[in-house]
Amino acid sequence: MEISRTGYRYQPVEQLENDLLRAKLHEIAQEDPTAGYRPAWAYLRRERHVVNHKRIHRLWQEEGLTQPRKRKRIRHKDGSVPLRATHPNHVWTYDFIHDRTEQGQLLRILTVVDEYTREGLAVEVDRRLPAVRVKQVLTRLFARRGAPAYLRSDQGPEFLAQELVGWLDELEVATHHIDPGSPWQNAYGESFHATLRRECLSRQLFHTLLEARVGIERWRTRYNERRQHSSLGYLTPVEFRDRVRIPLLERGRPSTHQGRKERNGKESLYLQVVQS
Repeated sequence: MEISRTGYRYQPVEQLENDLLRAKLHEIAQEDPTAGYRPAWAYLRRERHVVNHKRIHRLWQEEGLTQPRKRKRIRHKDGSVPLRATHPNHVWTYDFIHDRTEQGQLLRILTVVDEYTREGLAVEVDRRLPAVRVKQVLTRLFARRGAPAYLRSDQGPEFLAQELVGWLDELEVATHHIDPGSPWQNAYGESFHATLRRECLSRQLFHTLLEARVGIERWRTRYNERRQHSSLGYLTPVEFRDRVRIPLLERGRPSTHQGRKERNGKESLYLQVVQS
């Protein structure tokens, strides 16, 4: 019958209708209001919906879900991150970020991040967080995950307290303090704070300290287990830490900065995990 083998054996792939696809895109935008079309595409692929990212881009624009373009960052000439993490539990960064309740009362938030997996290990919220409380948070994390090789921080008084520094020396955890006025040396911590501010603190109004603790911890859980990172090949931090492999995300990935690195002969973190 002069039919090619590929045509004879072709099995059509069932795709979502545009109306159903639009509804799913609105669900994704409601769950993650800061997401763009690429994360939306990754969410659908994760749910085993075979759909082209260009189609998602078109529908995303037609539905008016496009996010404002981010401002171009001013890169410092000496913007390299010293002591770059090479494996999980290698380098942690911890720092403070501040917010206020509806009544204007101060909220001090201590964040601890694994720089390699981008995982938010702890987000401690209180009115005051002296060095003793910082030590208690680290003690809980060390008992659950083990101690890292290095801890990165700025030169705040809580991080330079003799009690904390001496305790870390006893555990053989090296400390790395960034230079004053050099936030780019703590790039992963600053990025985590920017995401926390954009996706949680700027979108929620906390009436009490307890409400802030519950809301921020809920966001941290979603950040680790649900939110996908383009720098990790659209894996969540927990999936990247556990070396999870998602074949659908390996095929037809939309072009990102990681794709440009791959064309330059550098493998992405995601491909390193898959190959291992």
